[in-house]
Amino acid sequence: MGDMAIFKQATDVTTVRAGKLSSLAQSMASAAMSRRIQTNINGTFKRIVNGEVIGNAIRGEINVIIVAALPKVSRVFYKEQYDPNKEATLPNCWSNLGDRPEEAASDPQSATCADCPQNIKGSGQNGGRACRFQRRIAVLVEGDKSGEIYQFNVPAKSLFGKGSGNVHPFESYVKYLIANGVSPDGVVTNISYDMEADTMELVFSPLRPITDEEFAMVEAAQAHPDSERYIKLTVAQADGVSKPPVQEEAPKPKVTRSEEPDDEEEEEEVKAPVKRKSKKEEAPAPAKKSALADVISEWEDE
Repeated sequence: MGDMAIFKQATDVTTVRAGKLSSLAQSMASAAMSRRIQTNINGTFKRIVNGEVIGNAIRGEINVIIVAALPKVSRVFYKEQYDPNKEATLPNCWSNLGDRPEEAASDPQSATCADCPQNIKGSGQNGGRACRFQRRIAVLVEGDKSGEIYQFNVPAKSLFGKGSGNVHPFESYVKYLIANGVSPDGVVTNISYDMEADTMELVFSPLRPITDEEFAMVEAAQAHPDSERYIKLTVAQADGVSKPPVQEEAPKPKVTRSEEPDDEEEEEEVKAPVKRKSKKEEAPAPAKKSALADVISEWEDE
């Protein structure tokens, strides 16, 4: 099918090129598309497109190229504890740069993240913070010639810590690359499950430098609107979540009713209000001094 086959009228001027969408077309297409790589407790990675699993799960490790990430770690807070059996809700509060709540947050907990009570150790479960750290990155999958961008959510327990050799938690991994003069978007990154960890934790290591072909794909991906959209906590758009968060209401006063008044109420009805005495009134009046004549009379009687 030719480039012009979709039009009712054909012309000699061809301004539309197959496979070369404008930035307008890309942004409008992105609004309806969601791609992410899901991590699972069984040690697998799955590609999720518009909520549907695509292809087979990848076990143990996956190779990607990081194309975008925010300069700082994000924060997200839910008042309700996570329950896999409940419908997902939007967070109460979140911050893309971990400094202050986003304007879209419906229930901001503080003016700044530094002063937020949910950012204090012990405010959450097991002595941690109620407001969790989070990092979303945009990646390309090694070997995928389509150049499709995926969102990847780095679990909180895989963000911080010290590495060993060239194997690191994410934040340490980025510092390790930069310290060695390597850009995170200039290498193929191996993401694997830490088999020695008690919980689901990931580690990151550089596999190899990217090729010229991959470099061109990286540049195209970084110019695509999805790269910026996937790294921000625009939760509803990226995750397909629209249910508002749970917001606690102030407890309503408890009303009790009775056919008979309480004893205290009866006493209050019978007793007349008592006027409080002043200190001058409460103090006993000083005894009056006897007149001189009375004193003399007493002496005479004796």
